[in-house]
Amino acid sequence: MPWTREQMAGRAAQEIQDGDVVNLGIGIPTLVANYLKDRPVMIHSENGLLGMGPFPQAGTEDAQIINAGKQTVTILPGGSVFDSCLSFAMIRGGHVDVAILGAMQVAQNGDLANWSVPGEKITGMGGAMDLVSGAKRVICLMSHCDKNGNPKLVQQCTLPITGLACVDLIITERGVFGRDFTPIELAPVE
Repeated sequence: MPWTREQMAGRAAQEIQDGDVVNLGIGIPTLVANYLKDRPVMIHSENGLLGMGPFPQAGTEDAQIINAGKQTVTILPGGSVFDSCLSFAMIRGGHVDVAILGAMQVAQNGDLANWSVPGEKITGMGGAMDLVSGAKRVICLMSHCDKNGNPKLVQQCTLPITGLACVDLIITERGVFGRDFTPIELAPVE
């Protein structure tokens, strides 16, 4: 049976080492925070937050504490907020150990396409290009196929590239795969 989004997020959390600074992208990657509650890691959000915690319980949300996807989050004790210049200095300076991002396509050589949805308005590419070049390790946490059933793991990306040969690990509902799509762990078969 394929993994649920929550199981995928829990599996991604297993890839994080204690002491890591981790950036979580928009979408499924945001769920990873829920599996790091009691771990000594610092979650970074590119909008200027270090020490991000899990999503707040209903009724305890603070609209001023948000992640890069504009979802309300919590700040753990010792966390801090700062401007985007400092946030991107952390990213570009190599101070992010792991970036967990969504993807529209990952090529067999590790190329990543994740910022431009065909036919949709482009509001900006966000920080993914900086993250894939500045983070020490890049994990793509995504569905195996797009909404039309086309595989997202491709020989060569046909969508606009975010980064070249930057993906280290891929986690989908079907399992965990290396850069060259070699299976590392498969989800249970139905």
